[in-house]
Amino acid sequence: MISNRLAASLGRRNLHYGWVMVGVTFFAALISAGTVGAPGVFIVPLQKEFGWSTAEISSALSIRFILFGLMAPFAAALLNRYGLRNVTLTAQLIVVSALVASLGMTEVWQLVALWGVVIGIGTGMTALVLGATIATRWFAARRGLVVGIMTASVATGQLVFLPLLASLTERFGWRLALGFVCIMLGVSALAVLLMMRDRPSDLGLRPFGDKGTEPLPAPPVSHGSITAVALGTLRDASKSSAFWILFATFFVCGASTNGLVQVHLIPMCLDFGIPQVKAASLLAAMGIFDFFGTIMSGWLSDRYDNRYLLFWYYGLRGLSLIFLPFSDFSFYGLSVFAMFYGLDWIATVPPTVRLTAQKFGPERANLVFGWIFAGHQLGAGTAAFGAGLSRTLLQSYLPAFFIAGALCVFASLIVLALSRQPKLKPAAA
Repeated sequence: MISNRLAASLGRRNLHYGWVMVGVTFFAALISAGTVGAPGVFIVPLQKEFGWSTAEISSALSIRFILFGLMAPFAAALLNRYGLRNVTLTAQLIVVSALVASLGMTEVWQLVALWGVVIGIGTGMTALVLGATIATRWFAARRGLVVGIMTASVATGQLVFLPLLASLTERFGWRLALGFVCIMLGVSALAVLLMMRDRPSDLGLRPFGDKGTEPLPAPPVSHGSITAVALGTLRDASKSSAFWILFATFFVCGASTNGLVQVHLIPMCLDFGIPQVKAASLLAAMGIFDFFGTIMSGWLSDRYDNRYLLFWYYGLRGLSLIFLPFSDFSFYGLSVFAMFYGLDWIATVPPTVRLTAQKFGPERANLVFGWIFAGHQLGAGTAAFGAGLSRTLLQSYLPAFFIAGALCVFASLIVLALSRQPKLKPAAA
């Protein structure tokens, strides 16, 4: 196989195959980010073609965000049971099928079913849990940096795709832009098929940074119910207040990023007379800052107290959201917002993953993080619908941005309570 030959070639150069896994996952997540962010470009074209309201379109996106999150803990169990490659390929097939079917949609219920339910389940089968699983499974060292790199793929996806999708939509319509996303998902699936492997032991390796000499054996496959594994993890983790603090702060994270800015910033800019391509370029600029900010966050999380990193990340994000309505949406004001907001858009992920591993152990980290990520997407779904409702009823998105900013300041304070939380004892075999 290609992966075996590549692993042998890298080994002769003292390079670990784990970095290939990071690259493949980065590329797959980059394409997925373009898929998840695309509806922000399509809101106005769908309104013009079908007459759907912002609230109706936002309801579909809200369902997608919620299912995306609720799938995460079950995705971790699926990854553990059926392997990284099989689950990732299945997820990509589901997403492509829904996108192709949506090219012919004419009713809002079809939007809800395809973009809400089916794509929500498909993207949720990997979500951020895939990156967390690779970081804990393939790396004994540099886990924070690895999570930072793979999380930064979300920013890179916006950087690469949103301006391009906005331009394609403006020139040729939203269907052609959506077709382009489908083609890129096919390319991503081919890369996963050829190069993704489940564990280092599949290639006769130990995790990067592990000084042992023999490959680690794969743990025995659990034949218990996927649902029972996921719900059992929730039952055990929910006994710790550390879980609820991380869950609550990640709820705020989702409400102040994916559900709000990613979905509604472009249509809000249109309300202030900023063209769609220029607004998409603003998101791309945030992607540039977030790319470096998230990787730097991973580097910092390997070296400094992760609680205090989250305190600063949430606090600065909250202040930037509160500042936005006072920016007059001028070039200077939006540039300042893009820089400060972009630097910590998803910089919260590496410290949250590391705190989860510290509190619950590396073996259960991806399962527990799956439930914490569910909180993230519940927040995203709430904000996606709430901001759309605000625009429909109040003719303004600004109240939603004020509320999100205040929630971020609240999250920055409660995360400090983690200092008093003891580490959970490992679950009995």
